[in-house]
Amino acid sequence: MQSVAAPPFSPEEMKPVALLIDDSPDVHKLLGMRLRSEGIDVLSAGSGAEGLRLAREALPSVVLLDIDMPGMDGFEVLRTLKDTDSTLHVPVIMLSGLHSPHDKVTAFDLGAVDFITKPFDVTELRVRVRSALRVSHLLRMLSQRAQIDGLTGLYNRAHFDRRWEEEVAATGRHQRPLSLALFDLDHFKSVNDTYGHPAGDAAIQGLAKLLLRECRTTDVACRYGGEEFALIMPETAPQDAVGVCERVREALSAITWPRHPERAVTCSVGIAGCAGGPGLAADRWLEVVDRTLYRAKKEGRNRVLCTPIDGHSLAKAG
Repeated sequence: MQSVAAPPFSPEEMKPVALLIDDSPDVHKLLGMRLRSEGIDVLSAGSGAEGLRLAREALPSVVLLDIDMPGMDGFEVLRTLKDTDSTLHVPVIMLSGLHSPHDKVTAFDLGAVDFITKPFDVTELRVRVRSALRVSHLLRMLSQRAQIDGLTGLYNRAHFDRRWEEEVAATGRHQRPLSLALFDLDHFKSVNDTYGHPAGDAAIQGLAKLLLRECRTTDVACRYGGEEFALIMPETAPQDAVGVCERVREALSAITWPRHPERAVTCSVGIAGCAGGPGLAADRWLEVVDRTLYRAKKEGRNRVLCTPIDGHSLAKAG
């Protein structure tokens, strides 16, 4: 008998990354050495523009930002960081060579978490960085929890909606393969009504566990809603997506369930995918997947159907 339990969500603990934005090579040399000795990776930027680029690309755990820089000063960089969704919650420690109360007030008003004047005590700075990293860690945990489905440990619908838009946009830009699958547990209401909601929850958790087991590291498994699940498969052509989904479908139908060993649980799967960026809008793509799932259920359930996204196939599917 294959036992089934809820898959725990255990995100990897990432090594903290500090982004140092300062036009002084001496500051980079000193702080880089000290912070690395604390087990912190350090990214260095010598200008505000370079710092903003690195912040968007790397999403650091903390930013150490000098105020007095040529061109774009630290206040402008801080304002931009706090006006950008992806970097809004990254804690920023301001560095300044001036003991100016006005600068401190401005920095905190713009969203800085700390303010340190130069020349600074390295031990004190390390403690302040550690404090900012704790804030960063807690914010990341809250953000992750807000995107996780409590029953299954998979990403939730809100995360799916955001991630799906991103993947479709990236596929259009780079002309790369992408597939999306929707899974639906067959006759789920009957399982709930006959064996009780704990049996229904176990079926939902079981399918989630199989998705986690069969997914590649690049795949994104989400609970789409109720007994439906979505699987985003970047860099995956439709025929390859079928293979992934068939493994999940077959494994689910082979499970013996402790609460109802006499009754199997199956799923129907609809897939829509492309071999290289067709330029289809994200919501339109979802419509194609949903219609394909509907066909799978209408044609007898417990099966995987796929619609390749190209003009000819879409005309037939529509």
